[in-house]
Amino acid sequence: MRSEQIKTGVGRAPNRSLLYALGLTEEELSRPLVGIVSSYNEIVPGHMNLDKIAEAVKAGVRAAGGTPIMFPAIAVCDGIAMGHIGMKYSLVTRDLIADSTEAMVMAHQFDGLVMIPNCDKNVPGLLMAAARLDIPTIFCSGGPMLAGKLKDGRRTCLSHMFEAVGAYHAGTLDEDGVRDYEENACPSCGSCSGMYTANSMNCLTEAIGMALPGNGTIPAPYSARLRLAKKAGMQVMELIKKDIRPSQIMTEAAFRNAETVDMALGCSTNTMLHLPAIAHEAGITISLDESNAISAKTPNLCHLAPAGDTFMEDLDQAGGVYGVMKELTKKNLLDLSVMTCTGKTMGENLEHAENRDPAIIRPVENPYSQSGGIAVLKGNLAVDGCVVKQSAVAPEMMVHEGPARVFNSEEEAIAAIYGKEIKPGDVVVIRYEGPKGGPGMREMLNPTSAICGMGLGESVALLTDGRFSGATRGASIGHISPEAAAGGTIALVEEGDRIFIDIPGCKIELKVSDEELAKRRAAWVCPEPKIKSGYLLRYAKLVSSADKGAILQA
Repeated sequence: MRSEQIKTGVGRAPNRSLLYALGLTEEELSRPLVGIVSSYNEIVPGHMNLDKIAEAVKAGVRAAGGTPIMFPAIAVCDGIAMGHIGMKYSLVTRDLIADSTEAMVMAHQFDGLVMIPNCDKNVPGLLMAAARLDIPTIFCSGGPMLAGKLKDGRRTCLSHMFEAVGAYHAGTLDEDGVRDYEENACPSCGSCSGMYTANSMNCLTEAIGMALPGNGTIPAPYSARLRLAKKAGMQVMELIKKDIRPSQIMTEAAFRNAETVDMALGCSTNTMLHLPAIAHEAGITISLDESNAISAKTPNLCHLAPAGDTFMEDLDQAGGVYGVMKELTKKNLLDLSVMTCTGKTMGENLEHAENRDPAIIRPVENPYSQSGGIAVLKGNLAVDGCVVKQSAVAPEMMVHEGPARVFNSEEEAIAAIYGKEIKPGDVVVIRYEGPKGGPGMREMLNPTSAICGMGLGESVALLTDGRFSGATRGASIGHISPEAAAGGTIALVEEGDRIFIDIPGCKIELKVSDEELAKRRAAWVCPEPKIKSGYLLRYAKLVSSADKGAILQA
């Protein structure tokens, strides 16, 4: 056992004395030491229940003969951080989480790990750590929030809440209406109830084989979530006994499976940042071009909020992630030979899976579309690519051309949208919000929600080198690479330039001649950095472009 490094032999007597100081007994020290990485805190609704999950995991570890020892991981609530400087600190925590978890595990030589994440950057950060550390590991998230219900009985969620603010500014909703959403959109603990980033990543953790069935969909308040946590605690002991490591699970084929499920579910565009970053830690390269190839052959089977009016609890009842994967096997779109944290292959795991509700999980014979939920666009405006959640785009905006309305920050764009300066047909461009330029690549949920809330979702596109919340819908195209701060073409766009978007054709073009762009490039000067101290300054110096997953480079 790895833990022998801190507990065996006379030379380790000082180490043992400190372990005894924890109240551990000789019997407990004789067993495998299992690190329980808990992201519990009292500010993130998706994490407020993780103390209960952690206790259930610990009970499972003890029941299977291990000694659980808990330590923390940080987590940011993107919804609370949205719309102010706090959002600059969201994506950057992914790497802090991975690095701090690596430090704790290496310093204390655990034999195995149970990761307990839930919200947006917490899940990929811990998956990155799992790949990097490569010791027996299993994931058990906190689960999704239940959908809300307005006073008139309509179901609702966080994306509706943000759009309600836009509706208020448009004059179509009064303060009482906003308060109805405010009090009812988020009715329980858990990660917000649509197919947003947190739930996308928790579902893909199942698809990649690092979590037990139900991890992505069992609602946070359900007792089934506690039973799942106990099973995860028991199962990590099996992984330790059989020495099944993340490198045997998170293989190239497993990542292809995850991207395929991503396209079928209609996940958040943030998965296009996180999957490449996790794969990088596993020594695997994922390119945006590969994502388009997978999307081209994968039918989109689910339209959960914000793309539709169904929620995570509905997907759970319909058969969950495994129900979706079972449909995909009908077209032989998955590699069923891959190993998973159950100790069995994915094919064995799916033997008894079923689609219990074809209205929620459409059969492959009747998909929402023949291609996946995410598209990667390329052209002179995004030479290295950009991404859009095409499953949440109105049909009339799948192909669009309009004049650029250019803003150098999210705040400038919001002021113009709420000031009714944006007109049908416009293409809103928000730049200098990328990984380096932000720094931190803020999510643009406020402007996209404002556009939809003000009734412009079917007539206005938004482009940015920043990113979007999974709650974003509409013709919202993010991750434009190279970003403005790196001298990408988006830095050269001028007010009124024509921009052409062809989502089915995977194209995005700035209708300006090469000669004119060369003149603009020669005159371009990068603005002064927005942040000149602290962690964000260091992050900006090290971070790669969005098309490479915004990974930190040495």
